[in-house]
Amino acid sequence: MAEPAAQLIHRAARIEDAFHRWRERRGRKRGLVTTVVPYTGYGAPGWTRVLCRVVLTRPSTVARDKVRGWRAFFSIPVSDAQVSVTAGGVAQRVTPSRGGVVDARVATDLTPGWHTITLSCDDSDPVSAPVFIVDPDTKFGIVSDIDDTVMVTALPRPFLAAWNTFVLDEHARTPVAGMAVLYERLRREHPSSPVIYLSTGAWNVAPTLTRFLDRNLYPAGALLLTDWGPTHDRWFRSGQDHKRSNLARFAEEFPDLKWLLIGDDGQHDEALYGEFAAAHPDNVAAVAIRQLSTGEAVLAGGRTKAAEHEKGSSVRWFFGQNGAELSRSLESVGLLEN
Repeated sequence: MAEPAAQLIHRAARIEDAFHRWRERRGRKRGLVTTVVPYTGYGAPGWTRVLCRVVLTRPSTVARDKVRGWRAFFSIPVSDAQVSVTAGGVAQRVTPSRGGVVDARVATDLTPGWHTITLSCDDSDPVSAPVFIVDPDTKFGIVSDIDDTVMVTALPRPFLAAWNTFVLDEHARTPVAGMAVLYERLRREHPSSPVIYLSTGAWNVAPTLTRFLDRNLYPAGALLLTDWGPTHDRWFRSGQDHKRSNLARFAEEFPDLKWLLIGDDGQHDEALYGEFAAAHPDNVAAVAIRQLSTGEAVLAGGRTKAAEHEKGSSVRWFFGQNGAELSRSLESVGLLEN
């Protein structure tokens, strides 16, 4: 006999859902209002991937809480609302996931380049979200990790998420030397190329990370994070699965585009990029790996073995400790002009 649908959802997820419903009821009694937190999206002519999060906040808190991310971690998600997406004068509605996150592909009629769409929910104030529409003639794009790739963390992995969420603000975060210059050079030489920051961080800290990238002059691009907490079938979401599924999605959405995959050797970037390169060699221009210092590698739990990923691969791999070293490697093969 088949189990009822409710029993197919992990017990932890059911407990979390009940807890959020209780928090939402209490929040609305205290005068909290529905708020849409917009994120940068991307797309192609005919469609757009819309990204945002629906939460309950005090009417005046959104503008005030811009530095530290710990309040965002305790925000109350709203999953039973309808979000109105207006793009090119056409409105349509989408529904958030369990964590209040909207990650929806909607039909749009936008030309290549940057656009602004409008998001609203119930009685919330409309907010604007930037989206980058990729030109069908574009053949090059950039996918980048964040922690220890564009931003120095120098923390043991078990403490990294807590530190980034509860303690650190974007003014105190340190960029990896030379990486912003490398990314700007790549974007300048490929002005129509999309830039996507693919990280295992939580959506709660997306505004802080966006401000960090902007403050340190990294090129604008979509930020793809995860929603913390249990899923329908497990206690915790898998960061590796998050990256793996999005990489596969890029290959499907942009079959003629070659990606420069940028990461570091302290997590799982090499293995994931190696898997993707083996499965989709025609979608990879090259892999660039930032090598951690000895101290950073110890805190990160060791480093992966680069040589193993290069063996038998038709994709070019490059390694360097900072943006300047990676720039010289990419220059040597013509991916960057001297």
